[in-house]
Amino acid sequence: MQKTSSRLLTLLSLLQARREWSGADLAERLEVTVRTVRRDVDRLRALGYPVAAAKGPAGGYRLEPGSHLPPLLFDDEQVIALAVALQTTAHRALAEDAGRALATIRHVLPPRLRQRVDALHVTVAGPPGPPGSAGPSGPETSAPAEDLEVLTVLSAAIQRHEELRLDYAPHRDAAPQRRRVQPHHIVAWRTRWYLLAWDLDRDDWRIFRTDRLTPRAPTGPRFAPRQVPGHDVSTFVAGRFRGSDGTGAAWPCQGEVVIDLPATKVAPYADDGTVEPLGPARCRLVAGSWSWTALAAGLGRFDADLHVVGPPALRRACATLARRYAGAAAPYAEGPADEPA
Repeated sequence: MQKTSSRLLTLLSLLQARREWSGADLAERLEVTVRTVRRDVDRLRALGYPVAAAKGPAGGYRLEPGSHLPPLLFDDEQVIALAVALQTTAHRALAEDAGRALATIRHVLPPRLRQRVDALHVTVAGPPGPPGSAGPSGPETSAPAEDLEVLTVLSAAIQRHEELRLDYAPHRDAAPQRRRVQPHHIVAWRTRWYLLAWDLDRDDWRIFRTDRLTPRAPTGPRFAPRQVPGHDVSTFVAGRFRGSDGTGAAWPCQGEVVIDLPATKVAPYADDGTVEPLGPARCRLVAGSWSWTALAAGLGRFDADLHVVGPPALRRACATLARRYAGAAAPYAEGPADEPA
């Protein structure tokens, strides 16, 4: 009985995600026979769900308008937050299920909420960060609570192609600066939200953290949308965060090392690097950074011996850091202050 109940919920979700399904398609998705699909459809009808059936070669099953899942008590802001969260599901194994869940929710929304959900389009760039990981602007203990109203205002300006005036603080303690931008995309990168926009004063693309900006009313004139370099938003944003011009998503400096630690100890701190076990106490790590020195310094966080496989530039960076750290370990003798010129 439990298996049948679970299958009925899956069938109902499938019917709400697409206008019409053939019996064969439903049977394939549910991994049952067409006859079992017919019996499950009858069970849904007995529960009050109006499922229409069309006979013939082109026939199929369709959930009539007005049908609903069992009542869920969400307020408007919770519905919008849920829709945005489903859009940003980056794990490939869950992407299809998240899309199906979003279609199901959208199907039962009143028009006023459906318009708000449709206006919020988010691009996911890069891999999701591990819990407590740092964003591109530095380490944080946790992601800030985003203002859904700010995201809604930005999305509306993007959809209408209207210029925005922003008060933006480039750093946590910096005073806000006035910026004029043409907003193009809302982007989710690791644990944060960003606005990708063309900066009118700097005549270039800029990426703004949404928790550090305040949109000002009214919006400006309409503009013709631009294409980001490479024509792929995710690749462009990932490349910019990794120190390149945005035409490619790979780190500009990438190296390979062997670390005398189990892969299970390295993987949680490898960010988007690739970890390969080499035995119970060693692993291979391929990682990248915006410079060779930064990559060498990052590898030093693992409290174990490491061996550089390549390239030579990474070896030279490690040697440079070794000399600097050896000098830093020596007793410090303060000399006379420099005379002013």
